[in-house]
Amino acid sequence: MTNLEIAPQQEVCPPAAPEGSSGPCLQLWPQREVPLGGVRAMNVQRTLPQRGLPTIGAWCFLDSFGPDRTAMSVLPHPHIGLQTVTWPLAGHIRHRDSVGSDVVVRPGELNIMTAGHGVSHSEFAVLPPAGEALPVQRGLQLWVALPGGERHREPAFEQHRELPRASGHGFTATVMVGEFAGIASPATMYSPIVGADVSCSGTAVLPLNAAFEHGILVLDGGLAVDGQEIPPGPLGYLGTGRTELQVQALPGTRFLLIGGEPFQEELLMWWNFVGRTHEEVEQARSDWEAQAGLPETETAAARYGLVPGHGPDAGPEAGRIPAPPLPGVRLTPRKRL
Repeated sequence: MTNLEIAPQQEVCPPAAPEGSSGPCLQLWPQREVPLGGVRAMNVQRTLPQRGLPTIGAWCFLDSFGPDRTAMSVLPHPHIGLQTVTWPLAGHIRHRDSVGSDVVVRPGELNIMTAGHGVSHSEFAVLPPAGEALPVQRGLQLWVALPGGERHREPAFEQHRELPRASGHGFTATVMVGEFAGIASPATMYSPIVGADVSCSGTAVLPLNAAFEHGILVLDGGLAVDGQEIPPGPLGYLGTGRTELQVQALPGTRFLLIGGEPFQEELLMWWNFVGRTHEEVEQARSDWEAQAGLPETETAAARYGLVPGHGPDAGPEAGRIPAPPLPGVRLTPRKRL
């Protein structure tokens, strides 16, 4: 999935504090509405990155969209230096990429695309038969920053239609990535990480890795943690050092749990690129723009490759998303928490 802001700002993400130094806490970081503009008439709610909280583990981006009946229609666009994690909650999404993938992802299924040195992809809502209303669309879009030793690897894609389930004191969970409650996801990741979709009611006690920092995003219902209520919307940051998380949950509560070892590298994020320097991001943008107008044979061999199905005869699915202009400034790092 992608960031379609018309005028994205560069985000400097300083390294996290040394492992274990922050300790347990509970901070609520508000969501902000981001209009994605012309290509797809939809707004999303963004909770990561934040100015004081750029990452949680290697997680560096978190948008939620819906529920609504706006059809996703995202033409080919590029990524570098990250993994996209697509987790639909309602509705079906067709994913095509320059690795050769063409799949539909449904609620309960997981798409992982590893951009590495460069990849391009598109995403479109699966439309119903003519005359029928579009089903409700809802989902989560996340990015994971690739560590230095992996960020220039070849691109790859995998889909997991069946994911393992974990259960414990008052909860059940789908383990999306990493390991949770002794259950490991088959998804390929490149840093110590966890992502789980958790359901609970009443009192629940979740086991956590004390070396990880964690965050929670309530999707439905509501939670109380450390005596503080967390409604749907804001991102709850839990810090490090917790071996368990005790929650009081309203009936039918569902939330996203993410976490990982504090990320020790400085990141520079702009548009759909996760790099390290201004020059790297500038080159990534230039390489994408250089592909515009190339014949298909040359596009397929270029840095970001060719996404089939979007040629001049593809009707409303013809074309690509051009890169917005870079901001006319160079950035200096901001302090983290």
